[in-house]
Amino acid sequence: MRSRSSTRHEIRRKLAALSALAIAAALAVAVPTPASAAARLDNPYTGAKAYVNPQWSAKAAAEPGGSAIADEPSFVWMDRIAAIEGAGDAMSLREHLDEALDQGANLFQVVIYDLPGRDCAALASNGELGPTELDRYKTEYIDPIADVLDDPAYADLRIVTIIEPDSLPNLVTNAGGTAGSTTQCATMKANGNYEKGVGYALHTLGAIPNVYNYVDAGHHGWLGWDTNFVPAAQEFKKAATTEGATVADVQGFIVNTANYSALREPYFKVTDSVNGTTVRQSKWVDWNFYVDELSFAQALRTEMVNQGFASNIGMLIDTARNGWGGSARPTAAGPQTSVDDYVNGGRIDRRIHAGNWCNQKGAGIGERPTTAPESGIDAYVWAKPPGESDGNSQPIANDEGKGFDQMCDPTYTGNGRNGNNLTGALPDSPLAGHWFSAQFQELLHNAYPPLGGSGGDTQAPTAPTGLTVSGKTSGSVSLSWTASTDNTGVTAYDVYRAGVQVGSSATTSFTDTGLTASTSYSYTVKARDAAGNVSAASSAVSATTSDGGGTGNGTLKVQYKNNDSSATDNQIRMGLQLVNTGTTSVNLSTVKVRYWFTPESGASTFSTACDYAVLGCGTLTQNVTTSGSPAAGASHYLEVGFGSGTLAAGASTGEMQLRFNKTDWSNFNEADDYSRSTNTAYADASKIGVYVGGTLSWGTAP
Repeated sequence: MRSRSSTRHEIRRKLAALSALAIAAALAVAVPTPASAAARLDNPYTGAKAYVNPQWSAKAAAEPGGSAIADEPSFVWMDRIAAIEGAGDAMSLREHLDEALDQGANLFQVVIYDLPGRDCAALASNGELGPTELDRYKTEYIDPIADVLDDPAYADLRIVTIIEPDSLPNLVTNAGGTAGSTTQCATMKANGNYEKGVGYALHTLGAIPNVYNYVDAGHHGWLGWDTNFVPAAQEFKKAATTEGATVADVQGFIVNTANYSALREPYFKVTDSVNGTTVRQSKWVDWNFYVDELSFAQALRTEMVNQGFASNIGMLIDTARNGWGGSARPTAAGPQTSVDDYVNGGRIDRRIHAGNWCNQKGAGIGERPTTAPESGIDAYVWAKPPGESDGNSQPIANDEGKGFDQMCDPTYTGNGRNGNNLTGALPDSPLAGHWFSAQFQELLHNAYPPLGGSGGDTQAPTAPTGLTVSGKTSGSVSLSWTASTDNTGVTAYDVYRAGVQVGSSATTSFTDTGLTASTSYSYTVKARDAAGNVSAASSAVSATTSDGGGTGNGTLKVQYKNNDSSATDNQIRMGLQLVNTGTTSVNLSTVKVRYWFTPESGASTFSTACDYAVLGCGTLTQNVTTSGSPAAGASHYLEVGFGSGTLAAGASTGEMQLRFNKTDWSNFNEADDYSRSTNTAYADASKIGVYVGGTLSWGTAP
């Protein structure tokens, strides 16, 4: 139970009671007893019939195919003072509540969204109140909303509020001088009016027994880094204990409000690694600790309890536009050619960058509103009604206080908050909150789970034929096959190893990597069309990988640069450095690095040298050894060892400048050497092996 009363609330109740008694005495008639609030619930969505906004529903139903979602409940946005009484043709807050009663609903959802200096990092959602107009926010906005919600006529409605999206998270990430910071956010952090406004809203609305406050908490692509996660939780706690508010005024938190972050990423985890490089190091994840909203929401809930909120707080996730379905939706993990290929090939979220937020191209309707779908999650909700624009793609004069944000312009090349990438926004978008038919149609088309009654294609493609092994190494098998046919067209081929899907291809070829040397594997392929129809499997084909040391996928990796411009002189010169991508330190005395090459003719003995090493050349050992299983370009290898010391988690040995020669100083021909590359800047080197305790930990042995 998280209800509490306040002096202000009690005064309102007593005045209402006295007024009722006076009227009764004057008229000498009985006055009906006001409806009493229903018992307060741990989860307000349990057993609820939620209100459907008839104005949004009518717009949705008028779109081709829109009737499939027109009856779904979504939040009503109070995005300016005029919205309380109804601006233009929009219904007032009271009219919405009355309509909820007429529908027989017992749950009403509303977004409280008009802070002073609102959304200091996005001009498209700027508000009408200036940074210092806290008093107006209290007296002209929050107090009138509270007066409406506190009407006894609505006492049996469970009223769920979202408190001020895109406010408190901005104080954590965009007010401290980083690449994404703005002077507006710095101002709001300095004057404290975001915290004071949120605290006042929580305190005032929390005094109403049937109101359930959920505070906006950004999304994983905003707050998921360790530098943001706990500071954000502390910021939420600070706001929830300001202006008379207490943690008891908070029912829970909501993530992904009006955003597009995928609910789940089923084909990769933050703990995965590819050839020794962790998923966290990929460009998309960028060292974040979370890759989807569900894991972020559950972890944030735990942290908020640690911060002093009730142990039974709940989380909401906005799933209105994070479905990412359609033909572009992956069905398997990406290829293991690199960690970026692995993540980009398998990620459900198809945005250019996780910082892109405006009218995203390719997005789809997500999970329908659902009660208690996962542990700690009160509900999946539609906070942002599908079809309502995030912002205008070009400047539009208006009286709503909404500016032009370049993140809504598809030609804009980005800023520090999205890694200076293109925005991925749809063109020709209207003002934030206005109906955007093109986006609505795209959301319907890309819905996931798919919308019922939307398809007529039930015909599966023909099975692929002619599956053959087109190549193999000690750690990979390459396949090719003949194209399938389909009545609407094949969109992808899914490749199975021993009956388990290992990847997908848009073409008629695929390379399976990360395999073990001298091992037999069996493959089949299935074709898939845009409607999700899948063919029968092809005939199976088997392949045995070549001899070799296999592929390492440990926590160490080696980076290489070529220090020798000539491939035919009498020395092999290189720069190497080891990087520990794991979470624990590594004992360097157990580590060996192998660089494979062929000496051609000449002396069979070698001299080695270290010109420079951050660790000190005296700590390194070098020797040239004949390979036990010679392969093309790899009859010998240089082995580099470390006498002692440890390499901390996330650390690098720094540069090691090494060279070696034959004792007769005859020339090499490095062009065919297995480990050689031509890059002159450090880059990951998958053909240089790192062995820990004698076991291959990084790279593919020849």
